[in-house]
Amino acid sequence: MPGLTLLGLGPGDPKLLTRAAWEVLQSAREIYVRTRQHPTVQAFPSGLRVHSFDHIYDEAETFDEVYERIVDQVWALAQRPEGVIYAVPGHPLVAESTGTALMQRAREAGLPLRVVEGLSFLEPVWRALGRDPFPRTALLDALDLARRLTPPHPPSTPAIVAQLYSRAVASEVKLTLMHHYPDEHPVVLVHRAGLPDEAVRPMPLYQIDRDPDIGLLTALYVEPLPEGTSFEEFENLIARLRAPDGCPWDRKQTHQSLRKHLLEETYEVLEALDRNDPDALREELGDLLLQIVLHTQIAVEEGEFTMPQVLKTVHDKIIRRHPHVFGDVKVKDADEVLRNWEAIKRKEKAAKGESQSPASVLDGLPKVLPALAQAQALQRKVAEVGFDWPDIQGVWDKVHEELNEVREAQGEALAREVGDLLFAVVNLARHLGVDAESALREANQRFARRFREVERRALARGQELAHMSLEEMDALWDEAKREEEE
Repeated sequence: MPGLTLLGLGPGDPKLLTRAAWEVLQSAREIYVRTRQHPTVQAFPSGLRVHSFDHIYDEAETFDEVYERIVDQVWALAQRPEGVIYAVPGHPLVAESTGTALMQRAREAGLPLRVVEGLSFLEPVWRALGRDPFPRTALLDALDLARRLTPPHPPSTPAIVAQLYSRAVASEVKLTLMHHYPDEHPVVLVHRAGLPDEAVRPMPLYQIDRDPDIGLLTALYVEPLPEGTSFEEFENLIARLRAPDGCPWDRKQTHQSLRKHLLEETYEVLEALDRNDPDALREELGDLLLQIVLHTQIAVEEGEFTMPQVLKTVHDKIIRRHPHVFGDVKVKDADEVLRNWEAIKRKEKAAKGESQSPASVLDGLPKVLPALAQAQALQRKVAEVGFDWPDIQGVWDKVHEELNEVREAQGEALAREVGDLLFAVVNLARHLGVDAESALREANQRFARRFREVERRALARGQELAHMSLEEMDALWDEAKREEEE
């Protein structure tokens, strides 16, 4: 009768075949194997007709196409009156996408299915490494890892990377892992685990694609980074602070009480950016992340939302708003990206019922932005609908106009005219491609740095600024400026 038998051939040594698998092989007339390269195939009973799908590996362009074609062909064979026996390396449902795909099809179609289990590659790998996978080890597929830009597992967790087929795949895997791990990070290549010529080779990560023996039966073990290097551990750390036996200060915080701390940490990140100080930036980003995770932990306790929901929300938003990356939309430049972004946001708000009439293009701007940043955001928003100078000359003229009005203003009108001048200067900065908020922050820092140098030079000469003339201080200022610019 039609049917499908999925047979596990074990890790490679014929001695490790299960008795059930050997009985199937002895009683069968023909068998289809995913690949003849598996060592156990050479020990099959004499007289057994063996067919393989090795030719598909040569014909197809990607492994996904290979596996899809194999599944389709095995499925067609399973419809025959005699059914089909399909054998794969290891266990038919461990690191074996064809096995799981065929099992799902059989169950959905009601086709008779038998799974003859085999020892997977994992057991001899653990033995070769002398390690226990518990309490936690990440199991990764080399082809999936090679397609990624960052590793999908917590770096403080050890990992096994299976099916490191070739040096080319190993090279891609290495580049992905190096997003989290240093070049010299210790790893172990395990070749042909469970076979007489098994090899276990510790080495630094950067060397893995130089090993000449990488092949079908190669796995990679990645040592964990130190405790405290994964996002999940950080979440647990913050939850511990909020636990009944945690920190009294952290336990009493609320969303509202943390507002000022969130703002302070944000400005400290900006200060590290202004100083172009990577070490300070790393620390300040950690402090800002602490605030984000702390807010999320409070939300979990209050039943508001969870961290996976936070991540899923921003994940989906990024994909929706980048159809030129994750879809088939074509864009000419960054300006078109921003226009598409705003159009998508308007559609999202309409879907939520937030587009109440009359709507304003200024809706949604944060009210707590610093004044310069707020001015630039306002101007950018209205420019998106065409309310903007056609060229920069109009902006220059407006700045001169506002400057003259400041000269002529008196009384209460003076503050208003100064505000208009500042607004016009921000507009000029925008047209010149300069972020006004950052530019002023940098100017403030330059001024403070140079003035401190003036103070230092005066003190070195035994003088006090309070007793110096403006001309003398200007001279010191010019000296400090020249030295800084050299």
